[in-house]
Amino acid sequence: MSDGVEIIPVREMHKFNEGALFDYLTENVDGFKGPLQISQFQGGQSNPTFLLHTPERDYVMRKKPPGNLLPSAHAVDREYRVISALQQTDVPVPRTFCLCEDDSIIGTAFYIMEKVEGRIILSPEIQGSEPSMRAAIYDSLNDALAKLHNVDTDAVGLSDFGKKGNYFERQIGRWTKQYRASQTDNLEAMENLIKWLPENLPDSDDSTIVHGDYRLGNVIVHPTKPEVVAVLDWELSTIGHPLSDLAYNCMNYHYMHPRNGGLVGVDFKATGIPTEQEYIDAYCKRTGRAGIDNWEFYLAFSLFRTAAIVQGVYKRGLDGNASSKVGEEYAVFTNMLATLGWQKVDS
Repeated sequence: MSDGVEIIPVREMHKFNEGALFDYLTENVDGFKGPLQISQFQGGQSNPTFLLHTPERDYVMRKKPPGNLLPSAHAVDREYRVISALQQTDVPVPRTFCLCEDDSIIGTAFYIMEKVEGRIILSPEIQGSEPSMRAAIYDSLNDALAKLHNVDTDAVGLSDFGKKGNYFERQIGRWTKQYRASQTDNLEAMENLIKWLPENLPDSDDSTIVHGDYRLGNVIVHPTKPEVVAVLDWELSTIGHPLSDLAYNCMNYHYMHPRNGGLVGVDFKATGIPTEQEYIDAYCKRTGRAGIDNWEFYLAFSLFRTAAIVQGVYKRGLDGNASSKVGEEYAVFTNMLATLGWQKVDS
């Protein structure tokens, strides 16, 4: 599962009773047999993610992090529910095996899913690939998102997975509260967005399943084919406005991530990567939309929300319970995202 993602020994702060986990899996996962070797994926800013190796097959475990957590964050139970429900659709997701909400087993809630073989591509530029390969990967990424938004929530048992309607109003309120709970500095751009966004809500009030963190780095691409074979990291999924996912997915067109880069200044014709408008048009065709009005709002919202999330990572880094050491480097990133979001609508 891990081209581009480092597998490391379990971090000291994330160690747990491996014997208790082994006993639980033996009882609750059909066909599970030891011995069990456990390592950790380098990524996973929010929920620590582990590779569970056995002689017959490999599994992946996602668990809540230790320490004091923000309200409603790190919802591994929701991840498990949505991935399990989507297995009956054409949305590419891993197979799930079990959810454990008993903190007495390893200290926090966790779930187990299959390890899907393939590539995790962290760089939006997909370095080292042919233009045709890049074009096809982005087309498959677009297709998987459209498939998700075309799912009938009632048919898959997710009608109560979130509230329908008023998504942006509720999300702006939620992430404002989350930002306040982890705020360390006074950022003018964040204050501007907190005021402007609820006063400029779009007329469109669609409701679908949304992923919440849909990007190239959160999918597994087939080992050799330009095909998305699994969508990962569903912690922020809910019932919401589909254009929030699309705008979030398009943020790479507008800024350069401090570690993974982006698509600012890319020669789209030479690389094979679609332009933002081409990507939007392909999505609209797949979901039956004539077009998108007020695109700047959706971008500004996505940048604001991401800034609030990054601020939470930064604060957890300061408090010593982030899933990765890079959390401590994110203070400048929060301000950059907020400033860019405000620039999108400040005219």
